[in-house]
Order: sequence, then C-alpha cells, then structure tokens
Amino acid sequence: MKKRITYQIDSFTKEKFKGNPAGVVVNADGMSDYEMQQIARELNNSETAFLFAPDGPDCDGIIRYFTPNTEVPICGHATIAAMYAKAIEEKLDSCILRYKTKIGILPFEIIRKNDDYQVVMTQGSFELSAPFNETIAQKMITALGLEKWEIDEKCPIQIASTGHSKVMIGIKSRATLNALTPNYTALASLSKEINCNGYFVFTFDSDDTTILTYGRMFAPGIGINEDPVTGNANGPLGGYLIQNKIVPFTGTEFQFNGRQGEKIDRLGVLQVKVTIADNTPQLIQIKGDAVAAFRTEIEI
Repeated sequence: MKKRITYQIDSFTKEKFKGNPAGVVVNADGMSDYEMQQIARELNNSETAFLFAPDGPDCDGIIRYFTPNTEVPICGHATIAAMYAKAIEEKLDSCILRYKTKIGILPFEIIRKNDDYQVVMTQGSFELSAPFNETIAQKMITALGLEKWEIDEKCPIQIASTGHSKVMIGIKSRATLNALTPNYTALASLSKEINCNGYFVFTFDSDDTTILTYGRMFAPGIGINEDPVTGNANGPLGGYLIQNKIVPFTGTEFQFNGRQGEKIDRLGVLQVKVTIADNTPQLIQIKGDAVAAFRTEIEI
C-alpha cells in the first residue's frame, strides 16, 4: 500500500467549482494502468493526470491522462491542473518543465506571482484536415441539434488537432450555442466513422470585447458528454482561425481569449497564443489560472 497524493484542481478559473475540474496524482510512480484507470473512474472528472519521475535525461517527468473509461494522449486542462498541483505541492518558483506525453516531450511553463501560479502549456504540432463532405457535415449538424442556416458560413467544418483532435463547428449565435441539446448516441457513433471524438461548437457572438469566442465541447465517444473548458479545443481553434484566414492578424503572433462552460455553470477563460510564420500557425500555446478544490491521499 502506498499513499497517492491526489488533488482536484479547477482549471481556467480562480473560483472553486467553476472552470474545468481535473484530478491529479502527483506521485504516480509504480502505478499500473488498471490502478490509474480506477482512480480516474472514482474521481469521475473528464480527465485525471498522473505524474511520474523522468525515465531519462531528456525530460523532467512523464505525464499520462485518463478519462473515466480510457487513456487519452494529451489534455489541456489536466496539464494546467497537473502543473499547478505540482507547483503548490513542491512550492516551486517560476520555471519551465519538460514533460514526456504520448505525443512527445512538451515544455510547460509555471509562472509564480504573488504566491500563486499560472501555467502556460505548449501544445503539439498543429494539423488541419480537409473539410468534411456535405453528407458527413449534415450528419454532424443533425446530431448536434443544429439547422444548416445556423452554421457560420465562413467557418468550414473540419478536424483540427494539436495532439487530441476536435471537429471545429462555427455557428452564428450564442443563444443557439447555449440551447444545444445534442444526440450523444449519434455523435458517439459518428466519432467512429470520422475517427475523431470531440466536437467543438463555437461562436464569435460575444458581448465582451476581451472575449473573442464562446464554445461548448462534446465528446460522448470517450465518455464525456460535455467538457466544461477545453484546452485541446481552444488551442487548435487558434490554428484553425489563422490557417483559414477567418480572423485578421498582422505580424508573427495572434492572441485571443476563449470562454467556455457558460451553459453548465462551469465558466472559465483561457488565453490562446498562436505563433505565425508565412501566414500559417507554427506554435500554439494556452495559458490559464487554476485553483485547488481539495488535496487528499488515496491508499492503493
């Protein structure tokens, strides 16, 4: 039996019980896949992160991510949560830690300020698939409970990824966004057909000049009907907006704030930064606050 130090962290917020909750086990060395899956199921957050010691000189540690029913390669809000938990557990100063994930070694920056922390996650390589054909797009629109006229015509429906892919679906109205009642069974079935589990529905319909987009993210194919605030949706959204020239930009950087979780009372905000070269996205980072909901120990 070993005591596993376990946190629940709310990411992309400084208010407890808002943003996106993630479990974090900060001392996971020696745990089996079965034990990690059991803890993830018990905590029942959309993801739980497990931190391991490094397995070589090329990284500062290893991080793995589990939903309540499967392992996933990378997760934005659980990365913010994991680095925040490590920072407060070890009372870290500002630093950059290189963690080995299923999509490679990524640098995560911990920023200490006024005895608290923010975290910057560098995401994986940006990839954008071709837009879906009309048949698949219509299946998706129907499963989401949308009408074709509600789709933002300047936004192609296509998969964007920085390591854990999401379908980007732009719509015209925030009221429509908040009124969505998707057919989760249909979305999960469609996920197998398109080989993508996440559907990120977003809109530019914002009444706040500091917020560019509002979004909702559905992933019933991996047991997450709705994810509150999704780093691996808003990050790829930044690349999608730049590559499709949907938003104006000048120079080598584009930054925006995305808000998510309004409908389900878990509101959170994250900052997305896209580094641009030759008018295409080269590097995507997300930055967020976090707050600890609780710290406990699990004997296993």
